[in-house]
Amino acid sequence: MTSSAPNRTTDVLLTAMAPAVWGSTYIVTTELLPANYPLTVALLRALPAGLLLMLIVRQLPPRAWWGRIFLLGALNFSVLWAMLFLAAYRLPGGVAATITSVQPLFVVFLAGLLLGAPVRALSVAAAVIGMGGVALLVLTPNAALDALGIAAAVAAAVSMAFGTVLSRRWQPPVSALTFTAWQLTAGGLLLLPVALWLEPPLPALTAMNWVGFAWLGLIGAALTYIVWFRGVARLEPSAIAPLAFLSPVTAVILGWALLGQSLSGWQTAGIAIVIASIWLSQQAQRGAQPMRMASAPSR
Repeated sequence: MTSSAPNRTTDVLLTAMAPAVWGSTYIVTTELLPANYPLTVALLRALPAGLLLMLIVRQLPPRAWWGRIFLLGALNFSVLWAMLFLAAYRLPGGVAATITSVQPLFVVFLAGLLLGAPVRALSVAAAVIGMGGVALLVLTPNAALDALGIAAAVAAAVSMAFGTVLSRRWQPPVSALTFTAWQLTAGGLLLLPVALWLEPPLPALTAMNWVGFAWLGLIGAALTYIVWFRGVARLEPSAIAPLAFLSPVTAVILGWALLGQSLSGWQTAGIAIVIASIWLSQQAQRGAQPMRMASAPSR
């Protein structure tokens, strides 16, 4: 059944908290964590949080679900975060953010292909407008391009898009907390051998390093992804995906508020356009019939 309007608004606002918090990742990583350990940071963001949630839920996925859980863990965490970090190292942040902002557009078409959801013109328009808002927000005229960085940014967008849609398609009969615990743990386990192989051990951690890892793991991973997957189960993918535009908005606002970075008129316009695109994406879903799943979830 489709949620009533007040319940739907609550679901949207609660889900939006997740990408808004994810926007703090850049400032936490650059200001609080050791530099040049992208895979290790991704590992320590995912695996401890996943294991902590596993201790809380005390429930392993059924054997028939293991393949799906590891695929979702890879798409939503391992591949996504590895590609995001690679793009961040190879591209200016504005270029990386602009390219990855194509993700909501991918979701609109993937939801049509895999879930049988209608591809609404207003949803497509909202995604394109949001991309333009992100470009105004973070893209600079002298931004340099790098082929490998562009490929990584596109791969990150594709990975998140598939992760969002397949998380909706494959809904196990468990709570969002349990679903998050399974995926975070799987994603962390997949990152473990890669990080150990490709990166040297971390230096001795300072108190600020511990604070940064705690924020990224407990808040930026465990708590926010419980909220995110709850939203994925309740909202249409084409409604939830544009909420990711809030991440660069938060990142720019935090840089202005905490690091004294400038906030230009173009960036302010970009923020307004992003908010407008999110509003349009929600309008596209109002009055729509409940989305019919392409196949019933396996039990």
